[in-house]
Amino acid sequence: MLLNLNILDLAVVKSLDLDLEKGMSVLTGETGAGKSILLTALGLALGDRADSGYVRPEAKRAEINLEFDLDDAPFARDWLAENELDDDDRCLIRRVVSDDGRSKAYINNRPVTLQSLQELSEKLVEIHGQHAHLTLLGADEQRRLLDAFAKNQPLLDRLNACYRQWHQAHRELSALRKASLDHSEREELLRYQLDELAQLDLAHFDYQALSDEHSKLANLGHILSSGQQQLDVLYENDQVSVLRMLGHCVSELTHLARFAPELNGVCSLLAEAQIQVEEAALDLRRFLELQEADPKRLEELESRIGMIQSLSRKHHAAPEDLPELAQKLAHELDNLTHSEERLGELEADVAKYLEQYRQLAVELTEKRRESATRLGQQISAMIKELGMPQGEFRVELSEPDSREPKPNGLDRIEFLVSANPGMPPKPLAKVASGGELARISLAIQVTTSSDRTTPTMIFDEVDSGIGGGIAEIVGQKLRSLSRDRQVMCVTHLPQVAAQAHHHLFVAKNQQTDITSSTVRVLDGEARILEVARMLGGVNLTENTLAHAREMLTLGNSQP
Repeated sequence: MLLNLNILDLAVVKSLDLDLEKGMSVLTGETGAGKSILLTALGLALGDRADSGYVRPEAKRAEINLEFDLDDAPFARDWLAENELDDDDRCLIRRVVSDDGRSKAYINNRPVTLQSLQELSEKLVEIHGQHAHLTLLGADEQRRLLDAFAKNQPLLDRLNACYRQWHQAHRELSALRKASLDHSEREELLRYQLDELAQLDLAHFDYQALSDEHSKLANLGHILSSGQQQLDVLYENDQVSVLRMLGHCVSELTHLARFAPELNGVCSLLAEAQIQVEEAALDLRRFLELQEADPKRLEELESRIGMIQSLSRKHHAAPEDLPELAQKLAHELDNLTHSEERLGELEADVAKYLEQYRQLAVELTEKRRESATRLGQQISAMIKELGMPQGEFRVELSEPDSREPKPNGLDRIEFLVSANPGMPPKPLAKVASGGELARISLAIQVTTSSDRTTPTMIFDEVDSGIGGGIAEIVGQKLRSLSRDRQVMCVTHLPQVAAQAHHHLFVAKNQQTDITSSTVRVLDGEARILEVARMLGGVNLTENTLAHAREMLTLGNSQP
């Protein structure tokens, strides 16, 4: 579970260090107090995309730190061990966002990619946003919820792996069949192109070495002329050579050093320079003596480089990439030469993967049908408790028009609901009003979450559009969900807040130039006052306070 949340310089939060507990915790506060920024901080720490707008004004960076206890997170512990990021029974996550928009992520103080952070986060925290009821209308989300309830992920992984194998083999087979139509023409062209490239002696091809050798031979006259001039300046001009002048300087300064010993160091440096100049001049002389003009070799190089550049332009490839191009053409030619054999192999692969896929798809459909019935019954029961006494919920599976493999199976899954007696179930988008859809969404989230292994669940105003006695039932459901996991809920409903084991209050401080938000734990009289505020607004009466005390007493009496 999540033990600690630490935030520095994130939007309206200057500094926050918050310890969290087991059970159900609620976050309350006035609209705009900063409740959403806490969820933003959690989202960033768990892998959401970052930008510079999150950094508090006048700060260089924002930082979010999370500390988790892994006793109730075996899948997260296994993932950390597999990725060599484990560190006892605790896990530290850190995310830093700079004012230029760049960010860094760390797990147990070791830098990781955003993808790795997201993979781990899925095993630690599950966030249900306040607009979850809108995403519920999508077919992909409905399929995902049913599969999560049915615990189909291992079977889905096998099916999708088989789909990818089938898709790759099917695509290669289609390409090969198409290529076989102009097989002979393409084969003839490839052989011609490879013969051309073979003239380059690709086994010993080094374009850069050829280019360097050509450049040297083409400029040899200038090299010899200028090199001899520099040799004269350094060594061979007896009157004004650098070596002779250095010798004169050393002699004169050595004489002066008898009177000024501090010049000995200068003399030593110049003596070393004299030796180095002489060595350099001798090396230069040896180099010049070994150089020999070779017009025939220069002509050969120019011809060879011209051929390389011509083929480079012809094939739209850099000269140094021609060997790789030849390998690709040879591979394609080999495939064409053995295309009949390869066609047979691919046809066998496609048939094999198709049969495996269909077997897995049938197994997946059977599991979905069995789970769809149970899910429909459980959600129907729950939406009745949530103020839809005549509500009926159904998960319908149907076959698509095409039997060709596709990701996640062949089933078309649709959530249907009937809000009134005697009316046939229809798709959610066509039947449910906003308030009904919010209640159905909450019922689905609670039902499908009961079997999850994620140790921490966060609900962001998922109770919007609900009030009165229904809100109290929602609070009870969230409290019951927290018996074996940590549940955090952002809410404006006193009926929900009164059911929590722990109460966090978010307040905005506008006494400084830059607005900031703080969070504090409420208990005792402070918690009564906050629930009363949620009930009655600014002016609190004795009746409102008494009602708040009664609600908290009833909430604490729940198991």
